[in-house]
Amino acid sequence: MTAQLPTRIEHLVTSGTFSLDGGTWEVDNNVWLVGDDHEVLVIDPAHDADAVAALIGDRRVVAIVCTHAHDDHVNAAPALADRTGAPILLNEADRPLWDRTHPDRAPDGPLPDGHRLTVAGTELTVLHTPGHAPGAVCLYAPALGTVFTGDTLFAGGPGATGRSFSDFPTIVRSITDRLLTLPPETVVRTGHGDSTTIGGEAPQLADWPARGH
Repeated sequence: MTAQLPTRIEHLVTSGTFSLDGGTWEVDNNVWLVGDDHEVLVIDPAHDADAVAALIGDRRVVAIVCTHAHDDHVNAAPALADRTGAPILLNEADRPLWDRTHPDRAPDGPLPDGHRLTVAGTELTVLHTPGHAPGAVCLYAPALGTVFTGDTLFAGGPGATGRSFSDFPTIVRSITDRLLTLPPETVVRTGHGDSTTIGGEAPQLADWPARGH
């Protein structure tokens, strides 16, 4: 019998644009894969379905998870779903944002708070963390010592709340109540830029400006 390989995290940076409220910006996005040699979970397939598919290879895709529905996080999701047959999962509160980008293609399933996803024997728990977007979620994988935060928490502070569908007090409350309660050594893998840790961000709470996009 072949020993089961441990679950691993893979990372891809893709480039494109983010558009909202009449503006468009060039952005680099983090795409995350969690899995092993046989199956993977894809988090936030951005901009380039071909590049994400190349990283997946011939592995089975358990699900395509969107941490929120800003267009730069979901623009490649339908194409990747068509190629892999995997369902697209999104918190229902972000459906109005999703429909702006994909009016003719609904997500395949919801991401309610507390929902658990399993890939390669590893469990990830959905944490609803509104503020950057109404349906923003994070995925906490205690066995991997990591949380995937999308644009809710970055290295240096919370995601931006200066555009439609966002609210700064709400995102701070989400981070305080749902993320800063995690073990301080938990690695924060973000939607853009460098990773950080829960313990590294907690002391800065009082001085956090709104940032990111």
